[in-house]
Amino acid sequence: MTTIAVLGNGRVGGSLATALTRAGHEVTVADRSPGSAAHAARTARIVINATPGEGSLERLGALHEELRDKILVDVSNATVDGPDGLPADLLYPGSSLAEQLQESLPETRVVKTLNTMLFSVMTAPATLTQAPSAFLSGEDPQAKQTVRELLIDLGWRNEWITDLGGIRTARATEAAILFVPHVIRSSGFAPFALSIAR
Repeated sequence: MTTIAVLGNGRVGGSLATALTRAGHEVTVADRSPGSAAHAARTARIVINATPGEGSLERLGALHEELRDKILVDVSNATVDGPDGLPADLLYPGSSLAEQLQESLPETRVVKTLNTMLFSVMTAPATLTQAPSAFLSGEDPQAKQTVRELLIDLGWRNEWITDLGGIRTARATEAAILFVPHVIRSSGFAPFALSIAR
């Protein structure tokens, strides 16, 4: 059992919190009330960023002390949305939200994952008709191993998880968000994920 704080109580944060609780972890979900995020982060070993990506850097940067020596699992994508509300461009072209968070929080171990799929797949990968891929980006091997174990708790098979390397590799997976609006317009909101076929 691990103590986990989920920052963000929308569809992504809510589904992750429910699944991780079901897997036996002690999970706290922070809402938007003053001090909620700080309290949740302070008492957890692992913090999951499921806040909207365009405001994540400011929100989490304010939790510098609370996130010290913690693992921060970043599942958000920082995008500029188009008129239809779907991602139209990257907020940090030539970089990534994960890199910006790691730079802002040097004493926190940031791991990027679960950002290349529709939110429902994060906690139910086996429901797809073919094996999906989950990617890990981060500087700390031990932190990535801990996150890998969390993914396995969520139903991901070890062979579906690919460690891409350092935090800089997150710019590749974050750029994959630009596929999403086109896939949704083509096929609707049916669950999907990127998959590396071998």
